[in-house]
Amino acid sequence: GACDNPTRPARAITPLDATSRHDATGVFDASIRQDLAALRALTAPFHDLERASASGWSTQITSCLDSPLGAMGFHYGNVAYIDGQVSVLQPELLMYEPERDGRFRFLGVEYIVPLSAWTDPTPPMLFGREFHVNSDFGVWALHVWVGRENPLGLFADWNPKVSCAAAF
Repeated sequence: GACDNPTRPARAITPLDATSRHDATGVFDASIRQDLAALRALTAPFHDLERASASGWSTQITSCLDSPLGAMGFHYGNVAYIDGQVSVLQPELLMYEPERDGRFRFLGVEYIVPLSAWTDPTPPMLFGREFHVNSDFGVWALHVWVGRENPLGLFADWNPKVSCAAAF
């Protein structure tokens, strides 16, 4: 490291990017790491779909969604949270991949806000990320892949590791 050679300068500290709140190495700032840890703790029991359903995420919102870029799986919603508000610990949707044995694998969460419910001129934001418009569903949306690694990124829409093959 930089301490091994005192004549070599330490790596320059990269300023945080205002839109992503992580530096060039992809390391998130402390508040985002804290929010992600809280979300992972909240969703830990929801690797079991029955526990998620018993905790309020009982409404199947979509069939298994896939695209040439990958899939998102099934979305199960907690309709009480689809209220136009955003909160780290109140994700509106949980995403699940169907498995060949009939079980469901927890993938992550999707935060949604109906377009009609958001009156602020700037998009909703969590984890230092702006939500984007999903015009097919009429919502602002933000995915967070806390249950399954996504090579396209923690906040990408589609995950090439996920498949809907077992749903059909």
